[in-house]
Amino acid sequence: MKFLCIVVTSGKYNVRMMWISTVYSTIKLTTLILGYCYKLRPNISQSDKIDRWIDMLRANYNWSLADRIDTYYQRYICGDYCDLRTKVVITPLTCLLGGATGNPWSNKGKKKSPVNIQITELPLLKRARPWYDEIDSTVLQQNLRRLDNGYNNFFQLNRGFPKFKNRSTFRSFTYATGVKIKGNKIYLPKLGWVKFYNSRPIPNGFKIKSVTVRKKADGYYVSVRIEDKSVPTFPETKLEEIKTVTGLDMGLGKLIYCSDKSAINNPKFATNKTTKRLQKIRQRRISRKKRHSNNRRKAQQRLSIFQHKIAIKRDSYQWEVAKRIVHKSDAIAIEDLNIAGMIKRCKPKRDEHTGRFLKNGQSAKRALNRLIADASWYSLTQKIEYMAVKSGKIVLRVNPRHTSQECSVCHYIDPDNREGEKFLCTNCGHVDDANFQASINIKNKAINQYGLNIIKKVRRDLPEPKQLTLFETPTPELTEVKRRKQSARSGATPAIRNRLLVAHQDNGKRVVPGNLSEYTFQLSLFNQENNHPDRDSL
Repeated sequence: MKFLCIVVTSGKYNVRMMWISTVYSTIKLTTLILGYCYKLRPNISQSDKIDRWIDMLRANYNWSLADRIDTYYQRYICGDYCDLRTKVVITPLTCLLGGATGNPWSNKGKKKSPVNIQITELPLLKRARPWYDEIDSTVLQQNLRRLDNGYNNFFQLNRGFPKFKNRSTFRSFTYATGVKIKGNKIYLPKLGWVKFYNSRPIPNGFKIKSVTVRKKADGYYVSVRIEDKSVPTFPETKLEEIKTVTGLDMGLGKLIYCSDKSAINNPKFATNKTTKRLQKIRQRRISRKKRHSNNRRKAQQRLSIFQHKIAIKRDSYQWEVAKRIVHKSDAIAIEDLNIAGMIKRCKPKRDEHTGRFLKNGQSAKRALNRLIADASWYSLTQKIEYMAVKSGKIVLRVNPRHTSQECSVCHYIDPDNREGEKFLCTNCGHVDDANFQASINIKNKAINQYGLNIIKKVRRDLPEPKQLTLFETPTPELTEVKRRKQSARSGATPAIRNRLLVAHQDNGKRVVPGNLSEYTFQLSLFNQENNHPDRDSL
C-alpha cells in the first residue's frame, strides 16, 4: 500500500515535507523528504557569478519557451504552410516534427518529448554561446525541466500558461547532483565551497537529493532537499477516537476566533499604521529618483528588504499560532474558503446610455482585500495542517455556507441575524459575538458532517449560582462556586485552603464576602452618604 502526503514544517524558514509510505510484510516504513533552508555567505566573486548565472538561465528559459510556442504555432495553426509569411508548404525536411527545435527522434527510433529535445541540444548551445559553458550541466537541464513542469501544470492541473520571466520573477536555479556539505561550508559545482549559516544540522541517515540557490532581498539562500527511507510512520488519529473538536473562524479584527471563546490577535504586519507610513515614505523616495539610476536601485533595494522583513515576521508568528491551536483539542475544524475569490476585483458596471463606467464598490473593497492578503489565511491553514499531522491530529474542512448567519441555539438561518460584529437571532433572541457564533457553527458542522462522537463533560457536584436581590448579603454557600473556581486557578490544594480559612478566622478578618469590616449594618440605597457612624468625626 502506498500513499502520498505533502505538508510544510516549522523552523526559521519554510520547509516542505513529503511522505511516501510502503508496507513491507509486517513493517511499515516511510520515505521522508525534508527541505532545510540556510542563508549563504558567498564572497564577491561567487555572488557575481550567481547573478550572472541567473541572467543567463533566464534568457535560456525565455528562448526555450518561445521555441515551444513557435513550434506549436507552426504545427497546428499554420495549416498546410510551414510559415505564413513565406507560405512555404509543410514538409518533413523543412519543418519541425517535434514539440521543440531539434531532432525529434532518439537513437532507438522513439520520438522524444519536447524537454528531451531541448536537453539534447544543450551541447550545441554551448558551442554557439561559449559563456554558457561556465554553468553546470545539471543546472541547465533542471532549468528546462522547470519549463516542462509549467507546461504539465497547465495541461494536467488546469493552471496558468507558462509566462516569460523577468528579473523579479526568475531568481533561482537548482543542482541535481554533486553537492557536498562539510561544517559551515557547502560545495556547489563550478561555484566552489561557499560558507553558510548552519542554523540546523542535517539529521543522521539523510542524503542530499537536490539543492536550490535563491536570490532574495537580503542576500542568497540555499534550500537543501534531503531524504531518508527508514523513518517510522507518524501516528494518526481516527475519526472514532476524536473526543474534542475546536472550531476556527478566520477574522480580520482578530486573526482567529475559536469555539471555546478564545481569540488570537492579528498584528497586521503590513497594514498597521506605522508600517503603512514607512512603506509610503520608501515608495515616495523611489518615485523621486531618476529612472535606471543607481540611487533608484538602492531605494528599491531598501523597500524590498523592508517588505522581506514583514514576510519573515508574519511567517514566524503563524508558526506560533499554529502550534498553539493544535494543542487545544484532538481535531480542528476550519472553513474551506475560496480566498482567491474573496479578494477578486469587482465586475465593472457600464452605463447603457452614456457608456461610462459607474461605481462598483471596488474602491471600498480595496482595503478589505489588503487586510485579507495581510492575514494570509491560506498560509496559516497550511501550517495548521502540518502541525496537526505532526502531532497525530486531524484537520476537518467544512462548507462555509451560512456559518455566520445560523443561530447555534435554534439553528435558524437569516441574514438579518448578523449586524456587523453582533449576532442577534430574530427567532429565539440569542445574543452573541458574530465571530464566536460562526466558530461554534463550524464546530457543529464538522461534528455532523464527519459523524464524530463528542462527549460533553459537565460538572454536577457544584450547586447552581443564585441571583441575589438588592439588599441580600452573599453567604459562603452562595459563593461556593466562585471560590472553587478562584482556588482552582491559583492551584491551591484543599488542605492549604482550609488552613488559610482558619487563619483568617483567628485573625478576626472577614470571611463572608460583602461584610463591611467591623460595621455589621446594611447600606441604604437612597441614603448612603449619611449611614457612616463616624462621618462627623472624619
